[in-house]
Amino acid sequence: MGLLSDLRVIYHMVFKPIRGRDHHERLESFYRGQARDYDAFRQRLLKGRDELWSKLPRPEGGIWVDMGGGTAANLEYLGPDIGRLKKIYVVDLAASLLEVAAERVRRHGWQNVELVHGDATRFSPPEGLADVVTFSYSLTMIPDWFAAIENARRILRPGGTVGVVDFYVSRKYPPSGLVRHRWRTRWFWPCWFATDNVFLSPDHLPYLLWRFTPEYLAERRTRIPWVPFGRVPYYVFVGRKPQTDSPLSGTPASV
Repeated sequence: MGLLSDLRVIYHMVFKPIRGRDHHERLESFYRGQARDYDAFRQRLLKGRDELWSKLPRPEGGIWVDMGGGTAANLEYLGPDIGRLKKIYVVDLAASLLEVAAERVRRHGWQNVELVHGDATRFSPPEGLADVVTFSYSLTMIPDWFAAIENARRILRPGGTVGVVDFYVSRKYPPSGLVRHRWRTRWFWPCWFATDNVFLSPDHLPYLLWRFTPEYLAERRTRIPWVPFGRVPYYVFVGRKPQTDSPLSGTPASV
């Protein structure tokens, strides 16, 4: 990736004001000028996506929904297994990213991929239920993230899989077994990312652990390109919707 492309992305991430009357307009304000440079820069920034996709099932004839799927770059992690799936829906509110996604779909010749300009808190696949729902660095950009998680649970078939990778910070006193971050981490990174309307939360991971049966969890850190200090935390989570489901089933994480 060239220096000029990097500078365009950094300008939109650090200096360009984000404007808009609603979430949709603010997303477009943020992404429109950097959409063409998005994938190469994020390949270095958004770690753990390949790890997540390697842990997810590829059900024969299955339905997959990638919430906040942006440019559809995540689908390349499926490799030839993409043909096993009946349908993949890439749902995003940023039309500029979906334009890049459309080019990628045409280039690969994916016949079973449909791009949806829609809301992750409301989208339902026409087939009714999905086998896999994923969020790749999108929960932190969804204001009603809890509604997005609940919608994922609603549209998953019993026993279906949810996969999430995203930035986060821990609670001051996290549930047993989870990483506890120092106060500097819990203060600095949420402030840093909030300028781009990316909201790191101490509650995403505990909520996922409550609403789904965990199958895989990794808590890691990564460096940010061009930032000479610190490492931001991120997690990789795979869970299943219980076979016997009710609206409030699950074991609440400690508070």
